[in-house]
Amino acid sequence: MVTGILEQIGAKSPIADIAAKVADGVRLTREDALRLYQCEDLLSVGMLAEFARRRMAGEGKEKHVYYIHNMHLNPTNFCVETCRFCSYANPGNDSYTWTVDRVLDEARKGVNLGISEIHMVGGLNPICDLDYYEEVLSTIKKEFPHIHLKAMTAVEIEYLSNLEGITYEETLRRLMAAGLESMPGGGAEIFDDAVREKMAVKKTPAHVWLEIHGVAHSLGLKSTATMLTGIGENTENKVDHMLLLREQQDKSKGFMCFIPLKCYYEGTNIADEVKEPSHDDLLRDIAIGRLLLDNFPHIKAYWIQLGESLAQVALSFGADDMDGTILEEKITHAAGAKTPLQLAKERMEELISKAGYTPVERDTIYNIKRVVDTVAHDEVPLRDRVASLIG
Repeated sequence: MVTGILEQIGAKSPIADIAAKVADGVRLTREDALRLYQCEDLLSVGMLAEFARRRMAGEGKEKHVYYIHNMHLNPTNFCVETCRFCSYANPGNDSYTWTVDRVLDEARKGVNLGISEIHMVGGLNPICDLDYYEEVLSTIKKEFPHIHLKAMTAVEIEYLSNLEGITYEETLRRLMAAGLESMPGGGAEIFDDAVREKMAVKKTPAHVWLEIHGVAHSLGLKSTATMLTGIGENTENKVDHMLLLREQQDKSKGFMCFIPLKCYYEGTNIADEVKEPSHDDLLRDIAIGRLLLDNFPHIKAYWIQLGESLAQVALSFGADDMDGTILEEKITHAAGAKTPLQLAKERMEELISKAGYTPVERDTIYNIKRVVDTVAHDEVPLRDRVASLIG
């Protein structure tokens, strides 16, 4: 396996020395990651990430690609923050805040379809205080005790803690007592201060975001981590963002997955100021995420943002997860995403299988629920799949 990847990359490749480090299990440096972003041979970067993915997966799981049968719940879209890239929050007359009963009714729709997870995030709304979220979580958990509640970004935890005048730990303990079982990784955006200032991101700076996840991990909560691109960041910003995540993971070891995200611009005024990520950029983020974040078990190809075809290709660039069936996604679609609002389990399994991998239904913390026995498909050569998307 090691010899194979070195032969594929080739001794004359500009990243041959990086490939040798990956093959030997040597941790990559900031300079290595920057060179991978600069490397014109995208396929070699992808092949190296695929090697790292298969090794991380372990024997017998080299071709496993995970998904979850879940739904998204967004109890409110009112937000005191005014991030320039956000089209979801504060949409004038369309602003809403759900009652606890309405949240329960929405949850019931997903439960009736057989979901195993509710993924809940929302705006920073003074009406939705800690008492509100405790009631929401406990009500859902009482009605549907078998459903895993993945909720509350670090941004929401910071806001609620400040609203109540209590510590992050106290806030998390109260929410856990109400039913919180894991945390999503939203709100990280890009950690670089200059980018955040330009995008009017006043919420949860890097050290606070990382601290809150560290506290959550110390309490036994697992979480995910994100990176948002297309908001004026450069390559160095992305690498530094990932390195801060890697450093935190070394300390607290509670991140399950890294999720590169892209910005959509409909309803914002930033499109003329920033560079929209290309397919090449998005695949590199996934591949370099897999190579640099050697302590993250999983890398996600978030089909809602990538679209089905690019998400399939991303599975050969180091991703081993396609997220979930979702039921109804609001945040990305509010900004103009044209991807479906949901995918049936059968469609998810078909996408994974046709990409040449084995679909695996998982729970929130990556316990395997079912390895799907699908019709075998020949794996389309990586070069052909990439060519069809980016030329």
